[in-house]
Amino acid sequence: VHVAESGGGLAQPGGSLRLSCATSAFTLDYYAIGWFRQAPGKEREVVACIVSTDGGSFYADSVRDRFTISKDNAKNTVYLQMNRLKPADTAVYYCAARGGWGATCAATRMDSWGEGTLVTVSS
Repeated sequence: VHVAESGGGLAQPGGSLRLSCATSAFTLDYYAIGWFRQAPGKEREVVACIVSTDGGSFYADSVRDRFTISKDNAKNTVYLQMNRLKPADTAVYYCAARGGWGATCAATRMDSWGEGTLVTVSS
């Protein structure tokens, strides 16, 4: 499956951005779709994930209650709504997919990756 991110940019602290991940999936239900991020000098980390089959989601502690992952099955697109942004959220954000019923997100297990979109949070 092919995935491609869009929607990054510059935001002020406390502001919002929405990232989009367009996929070529026939059905999103078969794929776990995750948002990951990598800041300079740091390892890539999972931010949020929609698991396959039941569409449940989970979040990194650092973004819970601020970020929301959602999907539009009709558009085969997954979104990441980011609110109350902090400078620590500055990173390249990647969308990734992993096929399989019951699949979840893990940085070393994803099948497809986008090229990333830069999010900068600064005043």
